[in-house]
Amino acid sequence: MAAAAGSLWTLCSLCRLLLFLSQLYILSGGGEFEHSQPLTQAVKDPGPTRMFTVLPRAAAALSPLTESTEVPPYVMKCPSNGLCSRLPADCIDCATNFSCVYGKPVTFDCTVKPSVTCVDQDLKPQKNFVINMTCRFCWQLPETDYECTNSTSCMTVSCPRQRYRANCTVRDHIHCLGNRTFHKMLYCNWTGGYKWSTALALSITLGGFGADRFYLGQWREGLGKLFSFGGLGIWTLIDVLLIGVGYVGPADGSLYI
Repeated sequence: MAAAAGSLWTLCSLCRLLLFLSQLYILSGGGEFEHSQPLTQAVKDPGPTRMFTVLPRAAAALSPLTESTEVPPYVMKCPSNGLCSRLPADCIDCATNFSCVYGKPVTFDCTVKPSVTCVDQDLKPQKNFVINMTCRFCWQLPETDYECTNSTSCMTVSCPRQRYRANCTVRDHIHCLGNRTFHKMLYCNWTGGYKWSTALALSITLGGFGADRFYLGQWREGLGKLFSFGGLGIWTLIDVLLIGVGYVGPADGSLYI
């Protein structure tokens, strides 16, 4: 019995000794070879992340080249390989002379802007040419040579007739001196869709019930005529005359069609 207990104690001692030696081996760097290969692979592996760090730099280096090749916005208005003398004003630069005599013919030396191609009468490429025009500023042009904004907030039927400040722009094929965009005071001239013939017909037939005033959007006057039976006929006759001569118009201030 004592011999078996001694053998068991010896076996436990050997196990403890082996456990101590294994821990000492690991702490001394014996397992470095096992972990060195995965670490080496992680260092040598190029990985996709390196490629992603290079592509943005290449794109950034090419961005100035991309910007430099962009087409100017005015090129969209310039016909390709057309006559230089018929190019819009936005496509050329001219050496204008403001000392010319108003209303007299004048010639100016012009140069085609970059990225614009045009030809002369012989279909040969041309950069410098001469244009003929009338000496006058852009705001002195006829009304058919420029376009202006329209206002729907002013009264067209009023005394005196109202004006509004419009922003006008010269048409592309028209050449003139000064700014091609300018302000101009114009008469109110817009319509809301009301017909003069319809208003007059309602005033004659149903004017005693205020139908003409309701049609024109003047509901207060329409209620007054309705409950007073057209002012006993007097108001009805007066409205027929006023609508007939165009003195009474739509409530929104627009013109008749």
